[in-house]
Amino acid sequence: MEEGEVRVKRVFVIEQEDNVGTAVLEPIEAGETVQAYGRLAGISVIANQPIPYGHKIALRDIPRGAAVIKYGLSIGTATADIKAGDHVHVHNVESNRGRGDLAARQASQGAES
Repeated sequence: MEEGEVRVKRVFVIEQEDNVGTAVLEPIEAGETVQAYGRLAGISVIANQPIPYGHKIALRDIPRGAAVIKYGLSIGTATADIKAGDHVHVHNVESNRGRGDLAARQASQGAES
């Protein structure tokens, strides 16, 4: 890579409502420009931290308590404010998949109302 040249990494994004992209081609270094590709393109962010291969990067700000949307589906809830370009993983997302405790809680809340 020559001096002044900007290297662009790509993350896979499918749906308009996705607020994260997945690094499916290679890891991403902090400071690298990242662009969405897939069914949704035209989004560009700068990585704030390294993003390992297969992990997610925020494509826009995700406030604490908001759903994290990947491939059109909620995969969890942000446990902290997440800035565009941040690494999105277990340190800032609580998964909602395979959570029998959530289903039991929702069932008991439904029974009480």
